[in-house]
Amino acid sequence: MDLLDKIKNKQALIGIIGMGYVGLPLVLRFCEVGFPVLGFDTDAHKVELLNQGESYIKHIPGPRLAALLDPKQGQGRFDATHDQSRLGEPDVLIICVPTPLTAKREPDLKYVESTTRHIAACLRPGQLISLESTTYPGTTVELLLPILSKNFKVGEDFFLVFSPEREDPGNSTFHVRTIPKVVGGVTQACLEHGVALHSQVIDRVIPVSSTQAAEMSKLLENIYRAVNIALVNELKMLCLRMGVDIFEVIEAAKTKPFGFQAFYPGPGLGGHCIPIDPFYLTWKAREYDFSTRFIELAGEINTGMPYFVIQRVTKALSDHSKPLKGAKILVLGLAYKKDVDDPRESPTLKIMDLLMQEGAEVRYNDPHIPKCKGMRHYPHFDMASTPLDERTVQDADLVLLVTDHTAYDYPWIAAHARLIVDTRNAFKGLAGNNIYKA
Repeated sequence: MDLLDKIKNKQALIGIIGMGYVGLPLVLRFCEVGFPVLGFDTDAHKVELLNQGESYIKHIPGPRLAALLDPKQGQGRFDATHDQSRLGEPDVLIICVPTPLTAKREPDLKYVESTTRHIAACLRPGQLISLESTTYPGTTVELLLPILSKNFKVGEDFFLVFSPEREDPGNSTFHVRTIPKVVGGVTQACLEHGVALHSQVIDRVIPVSSTQAAEMSKLLENIYRAVNIALVNELKMLCLRMGVDIFEVIEAAKTKPFGFQAFYPGPGLGGHCIPIDPFYLTWKAREYDFSTRFIELAGEINTGMPYFVIQRVTKALSDHSKPLKGAKILVLGLAYKKDVDDPRESPTLKIMDLLMQEGAEVRYNDPHIPKCKGMRHYPHFDMASTPLDERTVQDADLVLLVTDHTAYDYPWIAAHARLIVDTRNAFKGLAGNNIYKA
């Protein structure tokens, strides 16, 4: 039986590399429709938890994982491993590893390259490899293809596609099945196999002419958001000087039924995509002697927002005869967006670091993240979420709201806090000279 038949009959073993916010939802979906799945991760502790049916991601319940380990449940069976010598077993390998930036804000593809070399060491005829990690146009054919094609011919012996992830953690409206999937293949045969695979689990698959087009489409999606968020962040700073409520302005503007989409300002960008992906394109553009000035300006504004928040905190304290140095600051919300347990690239981390550099005493509360330890850019962080009770709030010189979790009782906080800086308009309607917008 060839690979297309295995895929169409759900007999292909699906290997998913990277058991994080992208990979784990794919495990659930492929198993849900009846595929057997083998999950790979270098973190042995994660693998142990998965094989016990335990979840470490808030919006993925443990019972759903546990059901995949029980052959009586009538779903595709799931197993997890950290043994990369088993990469030759699956018929399909889906790569969902991180693509961060280096300290110099250049693409860091070490995880993609390392994974590809491990695959090449086990590659056999009849395998399909799908890269889903966000990256610059050209990565699939310039990095992966040369490594994989040393002993095999692409489009005949093995198949290679790029199909960008579109996972949105915590989004209850859209999930793996309902989010359309873009697929680009190195050859026409590669594209055919990639479309066949994803059509088994996704309602709508969009084939494009090349892996480069698919790679660029993902960057466009995130750059579009980054640029528009930068625009409203800049307008927010102007509106504060003018005494105009930017949130009121946005609500008025979005009543226009055409030509406008609402974006909202905040304390900076967070998550693994929007703060990082635009810089993948600016880096690649230099190879073509092209300066992406618009993207770089947006990045400059967005990366500057944590510093603006510090300015507003300093002003709020100064207006109440309190210096920032030595001030007790209670930060609310460590996650990069509301109601998730994901702190990746969260602006809260930068803001907390800046506050501590200025000599403030910083504590944080996040109902979804009980501990903050050993973060990639902040390895010195070793903190636990402090209880949000009356004593904690009243003891703080200033409460800084960074992530507007639904769990927070904003009227209660406003009633007990001495001073508040609100970066999300969460205290809207709770007037008082102790509430500052940022």
